Amino acid sequence: MKPRHWLRPALLLLLLAVGLLLGGCQHDQPPFRLTNISGHMPDLDFKLTDDNGKAVTGADYRGKVVLLYFGYTHCPDVCPLTLAQLHVVMQRLGPLADDARILFVSVDPARDTPAIMHAYVNAFDPRAVGLVGSARAVETLSKRYRSAFTREPGDADGNYEVSHSSAIYVFDREGHARVLATPSASHDDLVHDLHLLLDNGADR
Repeated sequence: MKPRHWLRPALLLLLLAVGLLLGGCQHDQPPFRLTNISGHMPDLDFKLTDDNGKAVTGADYRGKVVLLYFGYTHCPDVCPLTLAQLHVVMQRLGPLADDARILFVSVDPARDTPAIMHAYVNAFDPRAVGLVGSARAVETLSKRYRSAFTREPGDADGNYEVSHSSAIYVFDREGHARVLATPSASHDDLVHDLHLLLDNGADR
């Protein structure tokens, strides 16, 4: 039986076609500098209470570019540092920042009330919103975005810390997850990617 040499050109044509399709897909992807999570994380969806005591859902923030972060007001270091950095980013965005929101979700529902969250987040940026919920609601939301938190043992005075993930999830105006940042991400990279989303250049 003769070897099927016709398979080679057919296979080459198939590989070329696939290569062109993949190249086109890559070309259409926005040039994000941070980790692109488009299509790899679920849309923004939750039922919580904001820092004004109002029940809110992810749909209430459609039309805004959202930066979602899990933390708590008693956090000794990473939370205040992250919120301070996000404030700098908002300042650098100028008027565009009015179409962005920082959603700070408390992983310490036992201590963080809406009033406490309101005072805390507004000390950093007026476009920051504190969100609280039951332990179950917060855990469900955390798992939705593959985040995690653990309450550490308390001391004799009842004080305790909460270990938690420190990722910043960025969603576009339609509520789609687009990029993932860390507190150590450069301001330039975050501002760059937010510009893409705020200018609608990366919307689908």
